[in-house]
Amino acid sequence: MPETQRVKYRGASDAQVNWGQNDDPRECLVKGRVYDVIETEVLSWHTTIRLSEFPDLEFNDASFDYV
Repeated sequence: MPETQRVKYRGASDAQVNWGQNDDPRECLVKGRVYDVIETEVLSWHTTIRLSEFPDLEFNDASFDYV
């Protein structure tokens, strides 16, 4: 992954939020907005990301498009 990776939030379904006990991005992110990734963790069935704007939260990367 490049040093500065950016993602665009595209929305999230209940299944994406509940899978792996991720935090709910619908409570704090704006659909269509671009965010900076500070950490990525590849797990057995999904990948979680942390954003610089919300470093204490983990989101399912299925809710984002890499830009």
